[in-house]
Amino acid sequence: MNSLSRRDRAAGAVVGSAVGDALGAPFEFGPVGVYTARFPDGAGTMCGGGGWDPGEATDDTQMAVLVAESLLERGGLDPPDLFDRFRRWAAGEPKDIGLQTEDVLTSGDPWDTAAALHFQINGRAAGNGSLMRAATSAVYFARPGRKADAARTVTMEAARRIAALTHGDRAAWEGTAVLHELIRTALDGADPLTAVPDALAAVHPDHRDRWATALAPDWRPEAATEFNGAVWPCLGTALWALRTTRSYESALAAAIDVGGDTDTVAAVTGALAGAVYGFGAIPPRWTGPLHVPLPGYGDRVLRTPDLVALAERLDGHRTDVIPAEIQPP
Repeated sequence: MNSLSRRDRAAGAVVGSAVGDALGAPFEFGPVGVYTARFPDGAGTMCGGGGWDPGEATDDTQMAVLVAESLLERGGLDPPDLFDRFRRWAAGEPKDIGLQTEDVLTSGDPWDTAAALHFQINGRAAGNGSLMRAATSAVYFARPGRKADAARTVTMEAARRIAALTHGDRAAWEGTAVLHELIRTALDGADPLTAVPDALAAVHPDHRDRWATALAPDWRPEAATEFNGAVWPCLGTALWALRTTRSYESALAAAIDVGGDTDTVAAVTGALAGAVYGFGAIPPRWTGPLHVPLPGYGDRVLRTPDLVALAERLDGHRTDVIPAEIQPP
C-alpha cells in the first residue's frame, strides 16, 4: 500500500468522502440492491434525484468543509468557533440536516452544553452525523512524525471533542474516534483494517464490546440490529465494504447497495476507500460534476479542485496548537 503519495491519499479521503456523499444521496432510504438495480453494470454515474442535482453533496460534506475551515483558520480545534459555524449553516436552511443535529444547533443552548442537554432529554443521540463529517478532521489530525501511540491518542481525542458538539451519546464519539484512527493509518500507507484492534483497545471500556461486534472481520450489514443511520452499522458497513471489495468504485457500490442511509454510509466508505486507493482511483465521471454548496455562507460552492486544495492544506499544516485536552500523556 505504500506506493501512493500521502498527498494523493489525503485528497482521496476528502474528495472520496464527498463523492460518496453525492453518489449515495439520490438512493437514500432505498432498499437493498438499489445501486445495482439502477446501474446493472456497476459503473454508476452522478445521477441526481430525491431533490439532489447530479453531483450535489449533502449536509455530510457541507459540515466537513466547515470543520476543515475552522481548523485551518483558527490554527487548531476551537470548539466554540466550530459550533458557531455549524449554527450559521443550520440557519441557512440546508436541503438536508439530521433531526438530532438540527435540534442541537437550533436549541439556543451554549456550545458546551447543547448536545449534552439534548441527550439528557431524549436519551438517544447515537446517529451517524458525527461520522459523516469526519474526513477533513481526520486528515488534519493525522499529521505524520508522531509515535503511533501518541498519534492515536491525539486523533481519537480530537474526534471525540468534535463529535460531542452535536452528539451527546459517547457511542458516537467513540465511533468517530475509530474512524479518525483508521484514516490516519491509511494515510501512513498501512492497511486500516489491521489497525482495528489497536483502535478498539483505545475505545472507552463501556463501549468497547459493542464496537468490537460491529467492526469484527465476519460482521455483515445483515447482522445490524439498528437502521444504518445509527453510528454502529454505519461504520461497520463501511469497513465491510472496504474488506470485501478491491477498488474505490466497488467499495462505494457495495456500500450504497446496502440501502438505507446511503449518502452517509457512502461518505464514510468513501473517506476510507479514498485514503486507501488515493485520489487517482476516483473516476472523473464522479469528480467532474461534484459540487458542495454551503448554505448560510452566501453563494459559495466548492468543486473538486477546491476540495483537493483543502485536503492539501489540512495535510500540510504545521501548527502545534493542539488543546491540552487532546495532547498525548
